[in-house]
This record gives sequence, C-alpha cells and structure tokens, in this order.
Amino acid sequence: MNTEFDILNASILVVDDQAANVQLLEQFLSNTGYTRVRSTMDPLEVAGLHAEHRYDLILLDLKMPGMDGFQVMQELKKNTSDDYLPVIVLTAEPGHKLRALQAGAKDFISKPFDLVEVKTRIHNMLEVRLLYKKLENYSKLLEHAVHQGTVEIDETRRQ
Repeated sequence: MNTEFDILNASILVVDDQAANVQLLEQFLSNTGYTRVRSTMDPLEVAGLHAEHRYDLILLDLKMPGMDGFQVMQELKKNTSDDYLPVIVLTAEPGHKLRALQAGAKDFISKPFDLVEVKTRIHNMLEVRLLYKKLENYSKLLEHAVHQGTVEIDETRRQ
C-alpha cells in the first residue's frame, strides 16, 4: 500500500509553454507537500527528461508551439520501456479530452484550473502509478525467483 509519504515524494514533471501556468502548478504542488517537482516550457525536452528521470507523473499541456502534447505523448511511447504512460493532460478544449485519452493519457485536467480537482486527480493518478510500479517490481522479483529455482533444479539434475 502507498503511504502519503510515497505519494508526496513521487517525481512530477510540469510541461507547459505558459510561464504563468508552470509557476501556478509548481507553487500549488509545493504548497500541497509534493517535494520532487520539476518543469520545462520546452516540449522537445520531455522525452529525454523522462528517459533520464523516469517521472511518476507528467502534467502535459496539449497546446504548445513546436510540438503539441499529442506529439510529446507519441515520443514518450517510442522512447520508453514502460508500458504505463504516466500523463495527465492539461487542456482548455473539451474536444481534446477523448483524443488525449485515446493517445495514451491517463487523465485530464481542464483549464482554467480548479485547484481542488487538480489536487484530487494528481493524488489519485500517483496512487495508481505507484501501485503499478510496485506490481512491476514484484513481477520482476517473482520472475527472478522462478529463474533461480529453475537453475537450481537443472544443477540438481546434472549432479
């Protein structure tokens, strides 16, 4: 089970081309108790940053110059070994919500921000994300244990 400590120490990346939105989200997350919040205003950096830091959550604006949020999600899918894309999209356009979910986003937050909704959606997403990571780690441990057992059985048979 995830503790509140685990959730507040999850790594979060805020991606928005508007400085005011980045500042608002960073300040809000910090005031809420999140301790590992980073941001970028350059959508071209996101895939590389995620590959390096393996964020637990990416808050991703959809409408940005150079590369929109949909293109960012495509890049993230290409460059990650993770099956679970930890993205909540930020959008002012209701028509983009379904398309974003179909593109791999796990949830969305409407602009202008309702901070109670933002807090709740982020918390819920991180709870699921961290459980997914624990399950993934458990599966790897189980796989390793089965492999070790198989090796030991093979060695016993050879003797």
